[in-house]
Amino acid sequence: MAGLKEQQLTEEKPLLPEQRGADSDMQDKGGEASGGLPCPTAPPTNPPPPSRSAHRWHVIARHWLRTTRSRAGGVIPESCEQLMPPGDWKEHDVETPYGMLHVVIRGAPKGNKPAILTYHDVGLNHKLCFNSFFNNEDMQEITKHFVVCHVDAPGQQIGASQLPPGYQYPTMDQLAGMLPTVVQHFGFKSIVGIGVGAGAYILAKFALIFPDMVEGLVLLNIDPNGKGWIDWAAGKLTGLTSALPDTVLPHLFSQEELMNNTELVQSCRQQINNTVNQFNLQLFWNMYNSRRDLEMNRSGAVLNAKTLKCPAMLVVGDNAPAEEGVVECNSKLDPTNTTFLKMADSGGLPQLTQPGKLTEAFKYFLQGMGYIAYVKDRRLSGGPVPSASMTRLARSRTTSLTSASSIDGSRPRACTHSNSTEGVGPVTHTMEVSC
Repeated sequence: MAGLKEQQLTEEKPLLPEQRGADSDMQDKGGEASGGLPCPTAPPTNPPPPSRSAHRWHVIARHWLRTTRSRAGGVIPESCEQLMPPGDWKEHDVETPYGMLHVVIRGAPKGNKPAILTYHDVGLNHKLCFNSFFNNEDMQEITKHFVVCHVDAPGQQIGASQLPPGYQYPTMDQLAGMLPTVVQHFGFKSIVGIGVGAGAYILAKFALIFPDMVEGLVLLNIDPNGKGWIDWAAGKLTGLTSALPDTVLPHLFSQEELMNNTELVQSCRQQINNTVNQFNLQLFWNMYNSRRDLEMNRSGAVLNAKTLKCPAMLVVGDNAPAEEGVVECNSKLDPTNTTFLKMADSGGLPQLTQPGKLTEAFKYFLQGMGYIAYVKDRRLSGGPVPSASMTRLARSRTTSLTSASSIDGSRPRACTHSNSTEGVGPVTHTMEVSC
């Protein structure tokens, strides 16, 4: 199976990588995360007293936190001690038909629930891209119901060694083709994907090729278009005259954010310089810039059109460089299961600047899919709130972004379910929200 050809990815439904058997690495490193049982071991003959064991565990925990903060350059917040206990996340290296992938897992598959799988943008990795979002207190209330899987693109994780000279970096199609192996390796039934920028493109490609593996997608700053010759030449010229971080930052942030040199921009520039291998990043950046158009259109608009078959939520900041691409992507998706969320005051990385708002939107997205019917809302009474009443975001912030230019009313613009008494069902219209 390792010899799977690239052209297979362009077929309607390529064969999945073969399920591996009792793999020793799986038993050693991923047994619990994949739903399997750890190998039995003989109990210690003289177990230490509880007080010594607890003290030793706290020493290990403090050492882990100091080491992690040092490697991440201060990205992990202080509150992470309560939100992400030591030992909760498990790192794995998964062998795929197109190379090794670094994957970080928290939890184990829970029944038939999908896993939440994330994919970061160029210049980032799962820590830099998603720590603020997943460390949000309300997000913790959501993720405790799911197994969470963070995927780092090859060579992009913190502390990654430099890829060997002459290494052929996987194409965007091949990066998407790596994910079925991850899903099978850990025994996931399906996934709900959260992708940013390049990660959003990869997850969308994965959903187009393997629709049965994806139950929903949250796509931030997705650009479905490949670069034209003019953009490609301009990017090449910029790369020759600027340092790599200064080349990547305009992809992540708006011109206003870059001109103001905000604290987030400064921090991101420092992290790209100090924690991401520059050689590896250049390979990933080159491959993303050579991507092809995502071949998808609304059903019926084009003969034999392909589009995302799962519910999708497109997210972009109101001052983000990817706004035009996200709007175009929205025009290519099925309006009956697509939500378009434009976030105010969030800039190029909404998951970092507005993690609370994005968490709230993600909560409604999952509820619309039939998951987490009751979620604790700390801003109210502190008790569980039924999903049928969780429509405040849609009611108070819903506004059509294009209704002024659409007079015929041929396309429904908003769906709030404000009269629902039977819980939130599948979204039936495009909901264009500005919050």
